[in-house]
Amino acid sequence: MTENKEFKSMNRRDFLKVGGMSTVALSLGTTGLLSVGNATTSQAKGNPTSGFRGYGDLVPDPNGILDLPRGFHYKIISRQGELMTDGTPIPGAFDGMAAFEGPNNTTILVRNHELKTGPAFGKNPYDANAQGGTSALVVGPNREVVKEYVTSSGTIRNCAGGATPWGTWLTCEETRDNTHGYVFEVDPQQPENDLSKTPIKEMGRFSHEACAIDPSTGYVYLTEDASPSYLYRFIPNDLSQKTGSLQKGGTLYAAAIEAVTDPSASTFKTGQTFKLVWKKVDPHLCREDAKAQNCIEFSRLEGAFFQEGVFWFDDTSAGDKKLGRVYRYVPHTNTLELFYEGNDAQNMEYPDNICCTPWGDLWFVEDGRGQDRIMGITPEGKVYPFAANRLNDSEFAGPIFSPDGNTLFVNIQSPGMTFAIWGPFPRRNSARAREMSYSAPANLAPKLSEKTAKAAEAQGMSVLEAAAFERHGIKLN
Repeated sequence: MTENKEFKSMNRRDFLKVGGMSTVALSLGTTGLLSVGNATTSQAKGNPTSGFRGYGDLVPDPNGILDLPRGFHYKIISRQGELMTDGTPIPGAFDGMAAFEGPNNTTILVRNHELKTGPAFGKNPYDANAQGGTSALVVGPNREVVKEYVTSSGTIRNCAGGATPWGTWLTCEETRDNTHGYVFEVDPQQPENDLSKTPIKEMGRFSHEACAIDPSTGYVYLTEDASPSYLYRFIPNDLSQKTGSLQKGGTLYAAAIEAVTDPSASTFKTGQTFKLVWKKVDPHLCREDAKAQNCIEFSRLEGAFFQEGVFWFDDTSAGDKKLGRVYRYVPHTNTLELFYEGNDAQNMEYPDNICCTPWGDLWFVEDGRGQDRIMGITPEGKVYPFAANRLNDSEFAGPIFSPDGNTLFVNIQSPGMTFAIWGPFPRRNSARAREMSYSAPANLAPKLSEKTAKAAEAQGMSVLEAAAFERHGIKLN
């Protein structure tokens, strides 16, 4: 940027007016999280988006099921083997899940069942000899189940998936067996309709894990649970973002990095960024095509979530210590970054399903050895526990918040249990969510002078915004 004396002393509003830049654009222009003197952003006075660092120690559950922080409560709202509304048993192997706003102040949960071959549990299955599928729970404001029913059946190993912006659930098969290995769209308010048993074949036949949709474009990002695994993007022919639009086909791509001879992601370092190239692949031979085109090879991809312009996903057994990694991809800048790598099992051990909280943090559930936990990561890269599963032989799955942000729903896979958890969660915070999208772990933070930090506070901006000014040679004081 060429120096201009007119810009050397300017307030935030004037700069935005002259430069035509938004706060978000400024924030994306920073190099990441900043530290103020010896304090991190979360300690900087006047920054309204940071400061939350977890809930402290977990309190042992006298029932020996779920340890939570002080002030939080849980209720088991559904159990494997109990009866659904029509009197049939609830299938087991609870996994990925989504939450939608329902009528009369209810929440509608759609839940996967990661079952394999066997008699289908539904009445209108895709394959009568496949035991997987999805169910739904209508949960009232008192966190009691009003209704529970099958929404799709006849699929295999419905592991994770993703919610669509238009209120349906994409359930993903984690298999390539026979005529399986697809994504299906499930409408929780139109259970077991023809849509629910129509595979979206152009979205790829592979061992699917999770997916997430960029609401600004309608593009679908998908993870693969295999080793090695690839990251995919599906561009629909119909971008109207309506129920059934994905079934009109589209084009599948796999992520690659140009001019890289070694496609393994194992060499990536925290904070390192890469520009991606998306290589078109045959949806029925996508793994083979991705390998042939030198696409990025991850260890074993798992969860996926889209928030505030960023696609988040994790690699469960990656990193120097094989404890897991969290990545973020920013479609607007076509930039892939390793955001966090587990180097201590106390902080991360085999991350699986992920979600973003209403106040902006990223949460992941573990699928490791011994006691699994629900863990949070702040924009500063601070990791904290939220829950611990005392049933050591079973994993957490499907964490998701209710639309109002007051309840966390999560599953334990086996024996299948769905929990409603509530307590003093922070309020919804879009600014913090945006900060999560462009911040970096604290150990990568450049310094910001105390003088500039005070000037930022006086002008009502975060220190991240102030850094963008300072970086471009613009003084705030």
